[in-house]
Parts: sequence; structure tokens; C-alpha cells
Amino acid sequence: MTISTTTQEFVRQRANYRCEYCRYPEFLSTSPLTIDHIQPQSLGGIDDPNNLALACRRCNERHYNFVVGIDPETQQEVELFNPRRQFWAEHFIWSVDGSKIIGTSPTGRSTCNRLDLNDERRSDRFIQQSRKLWIKGNWHPPEEDPRERDI
Repeated sequence: MTISTTTQEFVRQRANYRCEYCRYPEFLSTSPLTIDHIQPQSLGGIDDPNNLALACRRCNERHYNFVVGIDPETQQEVELFNPRRQFWAEHFIWSVDGSKIIGTSPTGRSTCNRLDLNDERRSDRFIQQSRKLWIKGNWHPPEEDPRERDI
């Protein structure tokens, strides 16, 4: 089933035009961010807005069909961050220099690990370098969106 244009725009507005996982701002992209199924379609997820999140291409591809990850601190399997049921600020913070997302809970740590939110697996740490440039442009880190409390 194809997600309607109306639903896609609703998801984009609800997310304040930012990736709901890494907070990447859509205006820095040359194309619109993608619609991610929080519960993947391959695991029975549906196109309902309550199962959809706005995601940058890198987060969407890394989310793939995973719903759990390993907390690197406890080695326990835990559910990944769900932007429809959880608040970003309760699971993540920005590093002092703003270049890294730090998981502050098992969910946050497992999501950082599974989605590789800081490009730790890449030698160039491209996303961290990009975030440092965004800081210079006053585009990053984003302020917490008060609408997030309206989940």
C-alpha cells in the first residue's frame, strides 16, 4: 500500500521536518526525508500514522526491519526508540560539542548502536563532521520541540 501524500505531509509536519531518530533537519537535504515504518511492514507494521516516523535516509536504511537492539552497556536486548511512544530527550542527549548523540538509557544506547547514529563504524565519522559544520551555521543542535510533549 502506498502512503498518501496527505499522510506523508502530516508525518513531516509532526516531526517538525527533522529525522525523528538523529534530528537531521530536512532543509539540509537535497530531497525530502523518508517515511519510516516503526514496526516494519515485514513484521506486520501498517501504514497508520501512529506507526510512521520521519527519518533521514541513513536512519531509515539502518533501522531496516529491526525493532530491538543490544544495549552495549548491559548486553541486554531492548526495544529501539519509538518516537510515537517515547520522548527523544528522555533517551538521548547531545555531546558537549554537539557532534554526537549519546544514549542515556538502554533504549537510547541500543538505538545509537543499531542505527549507528554517530557513524562510529566509519573511519571518517562523516555525520559528526557534518554536525560540526551545522553548528557553525547555527542550525544544530536543535532545541527540544515542545510539541514532542503532545505525543
